[in-house]
Amino acid sequence: MSRVKIVPILGLLCVLCGLWFHAAPLALAARLAQQPTVSIPTVTSTPKGSVVTPKTGPGAEDEINVRSGPSASYARVGVLVIGQEAPALGRTDGGDWILIAYPGAPDNIGWVYTPYVDISPPDATLSIVEPPATPTPRVTATIDPTLAAQFIREIPATRLPTFTQPPPLVIPTYIAPTTFSVTGRLPVGMLIVGLGVFGMFMALLSLLRGR
Repeated sequence: MSRVKIVPILGLLCVLCGLWFHAAPLALAARLAQQPTVSIPTVTSTPKGSVVTPKTGPGAEDEINVRSGPSASYARVGVLVIGQEAPALGRTDGGDWILIAYPGAPDNIGWVYTPYVDISPPDATLSIVEPPATPTPRVTATIDPTLAAQFIREIPATRLPTFTQPPPLVIPTYIAPTTFSVTGRLPVGMLIVGLGVFGMFMALLSLLRGR
């Protein structure tokens, strides 16, 4: 390559290098100007609130009921099994029932019986929550008496045998014979013996007269 051609190329390279060195400080200054001068807040985790878990140990149930209200008369909306946690949202006035977050239930909440669960942390303070309205008792199906009468068979009453009181039992009693006497003093036996002796005496007298 001739010397005449090299000189313009070297001049062009020198111009480009000069422009780069001139633009580099400006770009660095613009980049530094875009950085914020305030402190950037750090992201921290939200502290874990109160949770309830089913009690464990001897006599503990494998699962406990979650109801729509703080009473056994409310419908069951689910269960909590051993090891399952649920956020505690509040409690009843007496503290017998705890309101928990329970996805899938009406309003995503439910109630558990306090003696069946452990609260963590133990010193957690739960606000008092107004319980829902008492559920309407289920309507008991009634039977149409007219329709039921068609299937009811009347069974005549069986007459029980009557009991007739037997006549009083008369037990005969033996009465010892009383002594009888003509005069009221001699007994009958002595009278017979006397008559017999008298008869023999008369018979003997008749025999003697006949001789």
